[in-house]
Amino acid sequence: MISFIERRLVFPARKVSDGDWNPPDLPFEDVTFTADDGTKLHGWYVPHAQPRAVVLYSHGNGECVPHLDNRLRVLNQRIGVSVFAWDYRGYGRSEGKSHESNVVSDARTAQLWLAERANIDPDEVVLIGRSLGGAVSVALAAEHAVAGLVLDRTFSCLLDTAAHNIPWFPVRCFMSNRFSSAKNIRKYHGPLLQSHGTADEVIPLAMGKQLFEASPSKQKRFLEIPNGEHNGPLPDFCYEALIDFLDSLK
Repeated sequence: MISFIERRLVFPARKVSDGDWNPPDLPFEDVTFTADDGTKLHGWYVPHAQPRAVVLYSHGNGECVPHLDNRLRVLNQRIGVSVFAWDYRGYGRSEGKSHESNVVSDARTAQLWLAERANIDPDEVVLIGRSLGGAVSVALAAEHAVAGLVLDRTFSCLLDTAAHNIPWFPVRCFMSNRFSSAKNIRKYHGPLLQSHGTADEVIPLAMGKQLFEASPSKQKRFLEIPNGEHNGPLPDFCYEALIDFLDSLK
């Protein structure tokens, strides 16, 4: 029962019925790829003829691929990248049940699939992660070489975030998903771009700054979004900074 409750909190698994599976003006490839243990996973690949970068996008825990059409359109058409967004186990058309251990392993599989599809080396892939996807991206970058790391409104530690949002329940005593990002990011020395809103009601700004301060990168930048909340679109200056960041990786 406890593990069921935890999974519902951390990985609420948005289903096939959620979102728009046929978004207009988004020329995506519908992708099925296979995890190390044989689990079938799903994602959308949006190619660009002359990409500024090749991006693996890991979403938040309350999202799935068909929720990302506007974000993928901006990344592909405005930022000029080829982007692969994938669903965690149990989300959308991906099979199985998610846990920290298999999600990070699956992210590596997605990175390798993307590198092969885009005809680049795996260490040329740029990771972008939002919220929980930021923790997935940090964990992946801590263990495998990547070209750059972009974090959008993510946390320093999942346990701290859970305790902040559910103060009446002793989450630290039973949670097996921990995502200790502030610890993991110490293993990543590459370029980092991170953004966080001052009014984030889910993950306080202080948690984002704690993660940033833990990074040993000598090429890192923190974007503070005035009055920015946890959900909603990013302001223009964040996209301008993203273009500058990606161009700096060349």
